[in-house]
Amino acid sequence: MSGIVCAGNWILDIVHVIDRWPGESELVTIGQEVEGIGGGAANVLLALQAMGVGVPLYAMGLLGRDAHGATCRGILQAAGAELGWLGQSASARTAHTHVMTVAGQSRTFFYHPGCNDQLSEADLPVEEAAGQGAGLFYLGYLNLLAGLDRVEAGSSGAARVLARARGAGMVTAADLVSRAHPGFAEVVAAAAPGLDYLFANEVEAGLATGVTIAGPGDVAGLLAAGRALRALGAGVVVLHTPALGLWLGQTEVIRPAPPAALVVNPLGAGDAFCAGVLWAVHEGWAPERALALGQAAATECLKGETATGAIPRLNVLLAGL
Repeated sequence: MSGIVCAGNWILDIVHVIDRWPGESELVTIGQEVEGIGGGAANVLLALQAMGVGVPLYAMGLLGRDAHGATCRGILQAAGAELGWLGQSASARTAHTHVMTVAGQSRTFFYHPGCNDQLSEADLPVEEAAGQGAGLFYLGYLNLLAGLDRVEAGSSGAARVLARARGAGMVTAADLVSRAHPGFAEVVAAAAPGLDYLFANEVEAGLATGVTIAGPGDVAGLLAAGRALRALGAGVVVLHTPALGLWLGQTEVIRPAPPAALVVNPLGAGDAFCAGVLWAVHEGWAPERALALGQAAATECLKGETATGAIPRLNVLLAGL
């Protein structure tokens, strides 16, 4: 297979670096402000581009006809992404997030969903992509795409899109978002049978399964949640935490995460991990090496202000494995 489709959330991230979180009615100064494109689809695509993977990268989804949308398109054009399936909504703004980050500590998100909530099955022509030679279809994030997440009679728009992509001959993958709401598990259960690969962190795995996970190093809890996700129908479940990477498929692999020497901003680290593992899947690598590449990409991502700005080329990542 050659060519990767990245579909789903397209968000303009406006990152504000502050020295501390203010109290109610209190003012703090923004020391630095950086704009970057974010969301699962964008972060995975740009991480793959930063690595220099050398295959076509297709953007699929919706932007608004506004300044934020123009900024996103400009970033993607500069990255060499294929934009023929990145539509424009005339009735909703481009999704955007104000990210408040305290260097080395926390980040808080103020999110406007905009046209991401409008995204429908008709906006995702997966058969055309397969006809162009794309072999892998990634959708992110489940539980942050209101139209596709809607579950009726046990199915959803996301589930049908994934089934179509698989039927067209593509390998399917999706990632989750750390956003608790009453229907979280139902959305994942509907989509899981159409997924060859399902990615989640420890928070998302707990929300999707109801399994109690004590923290990022809780191997027993993570294994139980991963096995529960596989029981829903997902082919391979890949879990990632700051402490561990886990691959649960026909074989189960657990790999400690390398220590992070520098943490400027954790924004996008999970997506960088996902991008690394997806590239390994594209290349047919063994699970252990796939986890290693994902963890290396995530570790480098932590060094940058934006979600993908610090990710190096593949040869640099591979040199450290």
